[in-house]
Amino acid sequence: MTAMTKKASFDGSPKSLAGSGRDFRSPPGSDFHSRTTPLSDWIEARKRDGVWSYGRSLASRPGAKASIKDANMKEFSGLNFGSQDYLNLSTHPEVVDAAIKAIQDYGVHSSGSGILMGNTDISIKLENAISDHLQATDTQLFPTGWGAGFGVVSGLVRPDDHVVLDVFAHSCLQEGAMASTKNVHRFRHLDNDDLRRVLSTIRASDTANAVMVITEGLFSMHADAPDLRTVQDLCHEFDATLVVDVAHDLGSTGPGGTGQIGIQGMVGKIDIVMGSFSKTFASNGGFVATKSRSLRNFIQVFASTTLFTNALSPSQAAAICASLSIVRSPEGERLRQSLASVSNHIHEHLKRHGLTVHGIGGPIAPVSVGNEAAGRLVCSLLPSNGILANLAEYPVVPKNDSRIRLQMMASHTEDDVSRLATTLRSAVDEANEVLQFRPGTVV
Repeated sequence: MTAMTKKASFDGSPKSLAGSGRDFRSPPGSDFHSRTTPLSDWIEARKRDGVWSYGRSLASRPGAKASIKDANMKEFSGLNFGSQDYLNLSTHPEVVDAAIKAIQDYGVHSSGSGILMGNTDISIKLENAISDHLQATDTQLFPTGWGAGFGVVSGLVRPDDHVVLDVFAHSCLQEGAMASTKNVHRFRHLDNDDLRRVLSTIRASDTANAVMVITEGLFSMHADAPDLRTVQDLCHEFDATLVVDVAHDLGSTGPGGTGQIGIQGMVGKIDIVMGSFSKTFASNGGFVATKSRSLRNFIQVFASTTLFTNALSPSQAAAICASLSIVRSPEGERLRQSLASVSNHIHEHLKRHGLTVHGIGGPIAPVSVGNEAAGRLVCSLLPSNGILANLAEYPVVPKNDSRIRLQMMASHTEDDVSRLATTLRSAVDEANEVLQFRPGTVV
């Protein structure tokens, strides 16, 4: 495919291409209904004009090729670069069979909090397997990855403590910090000199309280990684505790599926590792792996996102166990090699087409496509031309730098990647052509 299937045009309202969700975040007024109406009107306008990029649902398995329905229930089929199933394990026969067997043996529901008989022996097996995989002492499971991120912060941090986050740390970590203490500090993305400055400033005035430093193994909107050894050394120097979120890289990259921690030779050396099972491990759920039992026990008792909610269902735990077994096997290594090859091809093809792709490789390739208006137009053009992908726009990425966040799978082929790059290039060109005639939509 070398061009879009229709002439460049946009017949909708400029309102659909202008603004961002941030504009509606803090509405005035005493009535919830009236003050939420402006956001709703904006969303409905974008839906009518075909540039609401969210609320899509799968109408098939999340394979390299898939079908979706948009927010207007219109169905599209094409190459799928929008699902978080990096090694294609959600449909792997061994994973599916494990989930089915768990339902047959235990039923479909966990029937309780993990601390109140919600766990099964499958859950205990999974905790032990995660600890072994990461050379940790203990692991605490959570029913969602978001809950694991929020819980590790809110479970450990007290009001007089400090939390220091990379400015692009995930929302679950940011919100956990803000819910726990007024002492929330952010350092510039991947800037260890700035991290040192922040830690030094804190310790110059407070040596009595704890400091938690938070970063990620692979940042999902930038596809880049920190220097984990230096960050951990800084934490040791300033008596701080490091938490690394490995949601996107664990299992999908690194020796044996150990992600950036393994790539950087830091397995067993990070204070606390937090992750999600919703990317590589074919399920929902999350975990916190610690270097001491006391940390795990404290989190188990005081992290509300595991204490006051149902545990993982037996089928979820079984699917994760089976996925982790594959991740650590020769088959897992072959799948990671295939995924790495796809990632290399994507970077090569996109750059060849003059597109700006971010990151160091791995399962995510964010592609800058222009301001918010351009991003919405690009994303709206892709499905009808056989490409399924997701838009990231301000405030989750910098203003005027909207991105198509491509998420790849081991089963994608170079032909798939070639078609993606050609189609995306054409969509960007068409969006730019439209905006030349609609200057009032540029935001």
